[in-house]
Amino acid sequence: MQPEVSTWLARDPDPVTRKELQKLVDANNQSELAERFASRLAFGTAGLRGIVGAGPNRMNRLVIQETALGLGKYLQQVEPQSAIKGVVIGYDGRPDSRQFAHDAAAMLTFLGIKVFLTDNVAPTPVVAFGVRHLNAAAGVVVTASHNPPAYNGFKVYWGNGAQIIPPHDSGIAGQIDIAAAEPLPQHSVEDGEREGLLVWLNDDFYTEYRKALNNSPLLSNHHQPEALSLAYTAMHGVGAELAESLLADAGFSKVYSVAAQREPDGTFPTVNFPNPEEPGAMDLVIAEADKHQAMLACANDPDADRFAVAVRTEEGEYQMLTGDQVGVLLGHYLLTHAAPTQNLVGTTIVSSTLLKKIAESVDAVFYQTLTGFKWLTNVAMDKQTADSQFLFAYEEALGYTVGNTVWDKDGLSALVAFAQLAAELAAKGKTVWDQLESIYREHGLYINAQRSIALQPGSPPVGDSLRATPPTHIAGRGVAIIDDLKLSQRIHADGRIEEIDLPPSDVLIYHLDDGSRVVVRPSGTEPKLKCYYEVVEAMSHEDCFSHVQQHAQQAMDDLIRKHQASLE
Repeated sequence: MQPEVSTWLARDPDPVTRKELQKLVDANNQSELAERFASRLAFGTAGLRGIVGAGPNRMNRLVIQETALGLGKYLQQVEPQSAIKGVVIGYDGRPDSRQFAHDAAAMLTFLGIKVFLTDNVAPTPVVAFGVRHLNAAAGVVVTASHNPPAYNGFKVYWGNGAQIIPPHDSGIAGQIDIAAAEPLPQHSVEDGEREGLLVWLNDDFYTEYRKALNNSPLLSNHHQPEALSLAYTAMHGVGAELAESLLADAGFSKVYSVAAQREPDGTFPTVNFPNPEEPGAMDLVIAEADKHQAMLACANDPDADRFAVAVRTEEGEYQMLTGDQVGVLLGHYLLTHAAPTQNLVGTTIVSSTLLKKIAESVDAVFYQTLTGFKWLTNVAMDKQTADSQFLFAYEEALGYTVGNTVWDKDGLSALVAFAQLAAELAAKGKTVWDQLESIYREHGLYINAQRSIALQPGSPPVGDSLRATPPTHIAGRGVAIIDDLKLSQRIHADGRIEEIDLPPSDVLIYHLDDGSRVVVRPSGTEPKLKCYYEVVEAMSHEDCFSHVQQHAQQAMDDLIRKHQASLE
């Protein structure tokens, strides 16, 4: 037996994964053993995420315990008050999540760090809220969000309530490596409780989050909520109880929950992939909406940090809004309702640029970040001033945050805000589609699309070849500006160069002379090139909307086809 395998078997506290690993050894399954022991799950700004199973390249109790020890030791290094301030820990409804959360709590209390541990499953935004609410040094959520059932994860928040960013990720990772080479402490949640280091977060804690949202001026727009009907699904996740309570608090009495998907179930029996963006994932909530002729069919993902919605059309069908459309609608709505000093809004480099246009039209302050909500919230904290308080941020992958109650994406507050937006429109005799068209007529029709190109593992970076011979035209359109985020430079067609104030990243953004945009970046997790496209079609109040839509879609199809062909 290989030494690393026998060492793992001796350290692993879980009889289930020990047995699983022993079976692989007995069967001499070298390929599987090699895959599990070739590397360790990498800890980064998104924490850990991977398939549950035995070995360092999997999510399991031993990996969690070593990770928690690494986090705790890093906190003790950089945050002198961490032992007193403590760490908030919550978990989702996946089969191993409660055990993993308890293991993390046991290791942190072993180090003498106070732990606030939820006594039940918790939506991710509730834990993020808890970090600042309890003035904790950090937070942990055991969740794999909308990944398939085989996965789990370990997400870390810093004391500011936002997801960690460098240098904390590498600092924690370094301490995890040290912990993985040291004897594992024998310590339990019960030990931590006896030592007075464990505080259980019960119903009162969830109520504090609920009260904070109810007291937010941004969620206090009550325009005939009783007239709006909506269907809702938690998608076998942990959002149902709070989602239904918050909607009831806001006066929405016609809420129809999908019973088959209401309770937490980490096997996700009714969906192939528990991500509202995936085809078929919204089928049951749309059927529920159709049964009641509801205006909206709403969903949270399993840890309730994302929000998705399908809206009833004039023909009685239900059509999904894209993440960009929801972001634009919420951004426009909040900018026209908030106090004048609450005017800071942002989105990411791959999301629609329409929010920037809307912000400029009302003299609001707009900012843009790299992909990932960790950037949207951490940058917002740095940018806000007394005259420009943070209001709203979103990313196209269904992530939104309304105000600063939670410094991360929050599918629950987004649900309430969107319901209030729709209710106000309905009270004025307008639909969500009317409002979207109105925004397009004022600022232009923006449509966005994404495509991925599979690459051969180990193939040279595509970005380097594109930098070596920069295109002057894409799909017959002139390239006016290239934003090279790896070099932190904005390169104009006439040769002028400006500096870009974003962290270096292997991303190229092509601004074309007709207002279109192409963003090219490698995937951080797979051998893939991700391409994001935006087409802008000018329109007036006299133009036929369907004709403009058709023309924009043709332009998008042409741009995608020709650009993808140029990369082959």
